[in-house]
Amino acid sequence: MVTINRIPLILLPALGCDGQLWARQVLDLGDLSHPQLGDLSVDDTLAAMAHRVLAHAPPHFAVAGVSLGGYVALEMIRQAPGRIARIALFGTRASMQSRPRTMAEQGSLAIAPHADPALTSIISGPVQAMAERVGPDVFARQQRALLARPDIGPAIDAVQVPALVAVGERDRICLPEDARQLADRIPAARFHLLRQCGHLPPMERPGEVTMLLRQWLSA
Repeated sequence: MVTINRIPLILLPALGCDGQLWARQVLDLGDLSHPQLGDLSVDDTLAAMAHRVLAHAPPHFAVAGVSLGGYVALEMIRQAPGRIARIALFGTRASMQSRPRTMAEQGSLAIAPHADPALTSIISGPVQAMAERVGPDVFARQQRALLARPDIGPAIDAVQVPALVAVGERDRICLPEDARQLADRIPAARFHLLRQCGHLPPMERPGEVTMLLRQWLSA
């Protein structure tokens, strides 16, 4: 009988999202990993979010994040580079220069019908339900954390582990060229463009994201 060592995997949500964002991956990656959801709902800075997740994480683990979760993952590797075995970043930019947006616009961009119309009708309900569960107070804290995020150059420079950088072809919050710039700054990072996909790939393209993460976990 062959024994497979399953790596602990921390999954971090996007702004205004909860564990439902990663539901398919939690189910589909159980044979390769021990998935665990990181809590980004309490703190209002990326540093504090990263510290909280690290405090509840195993000694060594892989981490994957979407948008806000990606920035927290980078901050985690800056704070504790020796603990993180690999990192996957979805919809995450290399630059901290903010495009001017209101909080309402930021939220609407994440769920607008800019991906495959057939998919949009499927995910719009679950995305709205996540936003309602998270609530306006948490959303405001997370938004403040994003608006006040520091230069992540030192965090990017700290990435010396297998890295995956992926982005939706139709993401309007993190444009594909934004994510490509991030991948170019990480040694030997794999870049992947998800076709007909917006800002929430784990929910919009669950099978493709699971395939990418399986390859990343096995690298």
